[in-house]
Amino acid sequence: MTSPGTGGGIPERPPVTERRLHPVTPFRRAWAPVAVLAGWAVHDPSGAQEQLARLTTTMLLLGLSVVVPVAGLYGFLSWWFTHFAVTETELRIRTGLLFRRTAHIRLERVQAVDVSRPLLARVAGVAKLRIDVVGADDKDELAFLGEREARALRAELLARAAGFAPETAREVGEAPARELVRVPPRELARALALTGATWGSLAAAIVAPAVLWFTTHSLWTVLATAVPLLGGAGASSAGRFVSEFDWSVSESPDGLRIDHGLLDRAHETVPPGRVQTVRIVEPLLWRRLDWVRVELDVAGSENSVLIPVAPRALAESVVARVMPGVTVPPELSRPPRRARWCVPVWWRGHLLAVTGAVFVTRGGLLCRRLSLVPHAKVQSVRLTQGPWERRNGLADVHVDTGAGKTVTARLRDAGEAARLLREQAERSRTGRRNARPDRWMTG
Repeated sequence: MTSPGTGGGIPERPPVTERRLHPVTPFRRAWAPVAVLAGWAVHDPSGAQEQLARLTTTMLLLGLSVVVPVAGLYGFLSWWFTHFAVTETELRIRTGLLFRRTAHIRLERVQAVDVSRPLLARVAGVAKLRIDVVGADDKDELAFLGEREARALRAELLARAAGFAPETAREVGEAPARELVRVPPRELARALALTGATWGSLAAAIVAPAVLWFTTHSLWTVLATAVPLLGGAGASSAGRFVSEFDWSVSESPDGLRIDHGLLDRAHETVPPGRVQTVRIVEPLLWRRLDWVRVELDVAGSENSVLIPVAPRALAESVVARVMPGVTVPPELSRPPRRARWCVPVWWRGHLLAVTGAVFVTRGGLLCRRLSLVPHAKVQSVRLTQGPWERRNGLADVHVDTGAGKTVTARLRDAGEAARLLREQAERSRTGRRNARPDRWMTG
């Protein structure tokens, strides 16, 4: 009998080496018991306050002497019983202290691997790895790994997803990237200041307290209303500024890479071929500066923003990189004039264009949204008519994408809508047949 590994026998598979997370992880997981107590206090504040009132200083110290070690022990054990390993075909993650869970992530189904570094994680020199898999709603994650280890593992997983052999994948390293656009902080701050939501929140924060003062003449009522409104208006803009700070988009063979964040840095990937819809958003106050915002619908991913603000020409050049061969049509057609009887004010804002590559619609007058859907990404086409539209010979054409979103061409002539329905169904079938496979590192 020939032993494994000798000539003529079955080659011996290399042993699978399991690894643990970074040693700082127990400090993060030790908060779980404390979070349970905090959740109980929030759920039943009166009961929590009553129980705290009964506690003496001695009892409180005794409780802390028990809770802190238990929390530390829980964090250590949960870290100790968590392992991960990269085999020839999958990423395997084993977790669970009392109830064991093993996640088997097929490498060929990995579509994105994101690296995020919250503020405290950056201080500790660690990072979180989030794995996006085709067909899965939730992302599996490894938190935390050392920054260098996280980037090396990300590069290996993407190389394996591209079809590289295990030995080669470790040597490939991170694919090179070329920066396409970077949003300066000053330009981002100006854009947020010119956003209608910001002005609307400030207007509400000024008008509502003024009305209350004239009706109640109560200073405390005015303050109780004004402070939350002003805080909400500031927090909304400040939150977006912190999240979208130092935003950059780079092109690499494994997709478009997005880096952003002031306090929590995020390194995300837009997978190649997974973009279902691109939206170019143009708020009213941005038009004079010719600025736009670019948003995405990505199948199986939470990525929604590609560029928070950029000049139109630069944004359209990046869109052409996301959807090769796609350009924004220079002209779009309006609905017939009788559409004003259905939508008296906004009917002129509903535009449509169909090219050989994309189905394009635009809606809105104050905030324009131009949506581009490649024909290959269309899952279904529907035609609807309300009673008032039927009376005026109009109809809406809805295009459904693989990301669960719908793009609608509104108020079209009924005959044109029926023709669009037939032609778009055929374009979608042809587009899917001719579409390039969604493969990594093909560039």
